[in-house]
Amino acid sequence: MVPDSADIGDREQGPRGEAPISADALATRLGDIARELQHEEDPDSVLAGIVHAALELVPHAAEASVCLVTGDRTVDSRAASSDLPRLVEALQSETGQGPCLEASYEERVVSVPDLGSDGRWPEFSRAAYNLGARSMLSFQLFVDGAHLGALNLFARDVGAFDAESERIGAMVAAHAAVAVAGSQQVSQLTQALDTRDLIGQAKGILMERYKITAQQAFLLLSRASSELNIKLHDVAEQLTVSGEMAKKR
Repeated sequence: MVPDSADIGDREQGPRGEAPISADALATRLGDIARELQHEEDPDSVLAGIVHAALELVPHAAEASVCLVTGDRTVDSRAASSDLPRLVEALQSETGQGPCLEASYEERVVSVPDLGSDGRWPEFSRAAYNLGARSMLSFQLFVDGAHLGALNLFARDVGAFDAESERIGAMVAAHAAVAVAGSQQVSQLTQALDTRDLIGQAKGILMERYKITAQQAFLLLSRASSELNIKLHDVAEQLTVSGEMAKKR
């Protein structure tokens, strides 16, 4: 079940004007998220839940995605909250470098305070900065043979992420990793890539109809999937085929 923003604890000056969640509330929420993700049978709903949780809990995270990496270092963006993560992750496939690849293969956590001046991946960093990504955090999610996964967080300002962002992001990734491993769906997460395109079409319909952002459209689909207890893929498919969102019967 995708976490509901109404369930998140009170914050003081958070990334969207909320206050920081208390340690006890954070621990409770992370435990709830892990259990909810473990009970998901649909891989796309698992990924949507991870992304939603990251956006709700990690200070200063404006966008998020889960990327899957195959043995040939191809980066596939899944459950992205907007076009920005997809474009940035496509750059990593093209250049063969970047924080998602680094987190997946080498380091568990990779912080990029300023993509405009970062010298670790010069070809990737310059292009990503020009796309609008100013800061990034990448967390390793799982390593399963030739399949690797990472949670990526994006900010549109230089130096946006602080120590608290990294700490909470690592906790979200750790709980998500346990849920993914427990659900035995790692292999399934690398299949059905057409689902990404279907969800993209559904988001486009909602964006045009309600004049909302890509992230808001993604969260609407995720919430409908959670509230109706049906797969994210099925919610998107019904919307693209009928033009109507699924409703409770």
